[in-house]
Parts: sequence; structure tokens; C-alpha cells
Amino acid sequence: MSAGFVERSIAGITEALEHALYSEDAARRPGLLQAIDPRAKIIAMFAMVIATAVAHRLTTIAAFAVVAIGLAILSRVSLRDLAKRVWLAVFAFTAVIALPAIFVTPGAAVWRVPVLGWSATEQGLRGAALLITRVETASTLTVLLVLCTPWMRVLRALRSLRVPLELVVVLGMTYRYIFLLMESAREMFEARRSRTIGQLPARQRRHMAASAAGVLLQRTMELSGEVHLAMLARGFRGEVYVLEEERMRAADFLFALLAISCASLGLWMGR
Repeated sequence: MSAGFVERSIAGITEALEHALYSEDAARRPGLLQAIDPRAKIIAMFAMVIATAVAHRLTTIAAFAVVAIGLAILSRVSLRDLAKRVWLAVFAFTAVIALPAIFVTPGAAVWRVPVLGWSATEQGLRGAALLITRVETASTLTVLLVLCTPWMRVLRALRSLRVPLELVVVLGMTYRYIFLLMESAREMFEARRSRTIGQLPARQRRHMAASAAGVLLQRTMELSGEVHLAMLARGFRGEVYVLEEERMRAADFLFALLAISCASLGLWMGR
């Protein structure tokens, strides 16, 4: 395990922790989505994501993208951070999937790749644009929900909307154990870096990386069992509780109604 690998691992873990801290900070800012009841936000975002997913017109999806950007601005979420943390990553992943469709979809050729002779079709370009904009818009709406709502209130809202208890518990525990896992990994990598001098042979680096992964998995499983027993001893039975019980206001109902109306209009226009 070279020092460069360890440093890259620590940098990646630190970036993930900073992203989580940024999410908590965004949820505390004064903004439009932060002031809306989590149940209304879940209903609204779910309706618009469904409408975006089933729309077949690029203009309809673009309209939902404009709505998502407007919500981000009104909620004081930086568009630069959205571009860096969401849009670029989603575009890179989706573009890899959409790229072959440009050349294999039958249709009128609009451009030909030199030397290779591959033809990019109009239908293929349209299909790739639909896929990329659809995924980008749905991802933006989902991320805005998570950024502008504390995680425990999201779980509580899901239970209020009759989401099965098992699913809510799995989401809550997964969220917590991800940070425990990252913290344990960071401590292990820092300890390894402080004891490593010079460059190790490639075979030894692979062996140390495999052993570190095994130790980390074992420590995580032991910790999860201890935490679960401690929670049961303190009366945990799976339900999510918050200190302040929220009530739906007129503004929350209006926000959800407007979102559902926009989604319904998008479903009708995007056919």
C-alpha cells in the first residue's frame, strides 16, 4: 500500500464527510424548501420525478429542470456546488450509457465519425439527450430533497406516509453506518500512513490492501452488533421519533398541490 494510495483514500473519505457536513449546513439555511414540511416535500419531489421519468418530450423535461434550478436558487443551494457534486458526476455516468445509442439507433444520419465510419443518427441523438436530461433533472430534484431536509425528518416523514417500518429502519441504519465505516477507514489509513516509510513492492501493497479491507469489515460487523444491542437495551423498536412534531400548514399543502399540478401537466404535455 503506497503512500499515494493511502493519501488518495484519506482524501476521498474526507471529501465524503465534507459532503455530509455540507448537506447538514444546507438544511439549516433559511430558504423555500427548508421551510416546507418534509411530507409535502417528499410528495412534491416524488410527483415531479415520476413525471420527469415518463415524459417523452425534451421540452417537458427541460421545464422540470428549470423548476429544479429555481427551487435550488430559492432554497439558497449553490448551483456551483450542484454542478460539481451532482451534475458533472451524473453526466459522466449517463453519457457512457447513452453514447452507444447515438450510433446504434436506426434513423437519419446527421454526422459520421471520421476513419471509423460510424453514423450518428438524429433519433439516437434525441434518445441520448432525453436520457441525460431526464437523469440530471430527477437527480437534482432528489438531491434538493436530501440537502434541504435533516435526515431524521426525512425518515419520520416516510413513516408518516406509511412507508414500511423495515425499509425506514434500513435507510436510517445504513446512513449511520456509512459514516462509522468511513471514520474507521480514515483512522486505519492514517495509522498505516504514519507507519509507512518509502515505497513498498506491488505484491506487498496488494496484500496490505486486502488485509485492511478484511479488518475493516470485521470491525464494522462487530461495531454494528454492539450498537444494535445498545439500542435495544435503550428501548429502540424501529420507530423514528423527533423532538418537535411537525404539522402540515396551508403553505405546505399549497406547495404539494402546485407540485402535483405541475407533474400532472407535465404528464399530459410529455406524452
